[in-house]
Amino acid sequence: MSATERCQVVIAGAGPVGTVMATLLAQAGIDTIVLEAGADCAQDLRASTFHPPTLEMLDQIGITPMLIERGLKAPIYHWRDRHSGEVIEFDLTEISDVTRYPFRIQCEQYHLSRALAEGLERYTSADIRFSNRLLAFEQDDEGVSVHVETPTDIRHIRCDWLIGADGANSIVRKWLGIEFDGFTYPERFLCLSTDTELGDYLPNLAHVNYVSDPDEWLVLLRVPSVWRVLLPTIVDQSDDELRSDETKNTVFDRLIGNGAAVRTFHRTLYRVHQRVAQSFVQGRVMLIGDAAHLNNPLGGFGMNSGVHDAFNLFEKLQLAIKAGKPNGSLAQFDRQRRQVTHAFTQAQTIQNMAYMRGGAGEEHALRRADMLALHDDDDRRRRYLLRQAMFESLDQAAAIQ
Repeated sequence: MSATERCQVVIAGAGPVGTVMATLLAQAGIDTIVLEAGADCAQDLRASTFHPPTLEMLDQIGITPMLIERGLKAPIYHWRDRHSGEVIEFDLTEISDVTRYPFRIQCEQYHLSRALAEGLERYTSADIRFSNRLLAFEQDDEGVSVHVETPTDIRHIRCDWLIGADGANSIVRKWLGIEFDGFTYPERFLCLSTDTELGDYLPNLAHVNYVSDPDEWLVLLRVPSVWRVLLPTIVDQSDDELRSDETKNTVFDRLIGNGAAVRTFHRTLYRVHQRVAQSFVQGRVMLIGDAAHLNNPLGGFGMNSGVHDAFNLFEKLQLAIKAGKPNGSLAQFDRQRRQVTHAFTQAQTIQNMAYMRGGAGEEHALRRADMLALHDDDDRRRRYLLRQAMFESLDQAAAIQ
């Protein structure tokens, strides 16, 4: 058996949330090992929106300038009616008094995780290990014993704390036996990416567009390299049918015409969940990001809320490290992030999904009237902007003792 290594913190997962957590710990001089099952930081196209408070947080670890340089500033986003061509516009510059970043940044999340992973090499207190898969662990009053599969052997690490940032299928959460309560939407989402300039066909297109009409809702998101088109799929169609040229052509025929001429680079299918772990802390083991909570992508809250988890946990874990054992600070992290996940992220994304999924006729007219009324009311519109920008969620968390 190989010798057992020793460190203060092990993080499972080198996605955006895991690498943010590792960078915070490394900057504080806390001895940290990051385990990533993949050969590198995966090029996941799902998350691409960075909200204003997230940009403020990431500025603390020096990465926001890179995101702004590589990404697209999106102060404006649209709710659009495809049939009538009506556009209801929201402008984040209205909340410039509360943030120095009154815009979203549209930038693929892997730019963040890859840049942070490279940056960890500067810290003697951090070690990121790719192709290292956490197999199992046991915890006791004094620490956590972690067992890791490498390309050549099984290794063992003894740490004081283990953080599961290992995504929706978290092995850390599964070993803890923590229930992942919630539901899965029956329809899958199809994401198509294309370098066809959709703005040439759809006038006054913003970088972020939520398109709701009686027949088919979809989301149009611009990232630096491509347009991403996100839409629900018919439940009884096979994966091959949904990824086929026929489906791609039909989608773009309805959107801009001449779908056969549109080139796509990715045709990705995924299930959409609304789930929250019953606890984010068990002893010396913590869950953050998708390991702790999942929600539909409408609003771009998933990755951002995971980054918020990391910053909250970093503050609380430092206190526990000083105490040498789990304490009230970790319990507060659990209360704050779990409660705000239920009260804000889950509630808001479910509401966004219900709005987009609503049917035709009278329902569609009512949705349009409500959105227009919100837009035309200065107080309601400001509250809405603060909520969609995720400032409200942070205020809610801070109020939980």
